[in-house]
Amino acid sequence: MAKEISLATVKKHNKADDLWIVIENKVYDVTKFRLEHPGGEDSLVDVAGRDGTKEFIDVGHSLEAREIMKKFYIGDLAAADIKKNSPIRCAHVGLALGAVFLGFALIYVIKRGGGPKQ
Repeated sequence: MAKEISLATVKKHNKADDLWIVIENKVYDVTKFRLEHPGGEDSLVDVAGRDGTKEFIDVGHSLEAREIMKKFYIGDLAAADIKKNSPIRCAHVGLALGAVFLGFALIYVIKRGGGPKQ
């Protein structure tokens, strides 16, 4: 079983010479990798001591990058610190469907010339 590491612990490792990051709820010690990182040291230092998942995904890292990451894996983010995505409620679906229906109705009316007469 993987070691659980709290976000509070990760936050303590927020310097270039002691650099931990969280990616997809996994904790990595990338201190020794920072000078080799193709995106430059600053891109890692910017997310030091916190969750860098969004930035990691936004850049579009390759499968090779994900393989390299395995060497720096030190544990999983503690379950208590994992953000829970709120489930989509029925009301949200209803509002979305209503908006889509209203949009199609509006397009239909405009194309048929049912807009205001001048």
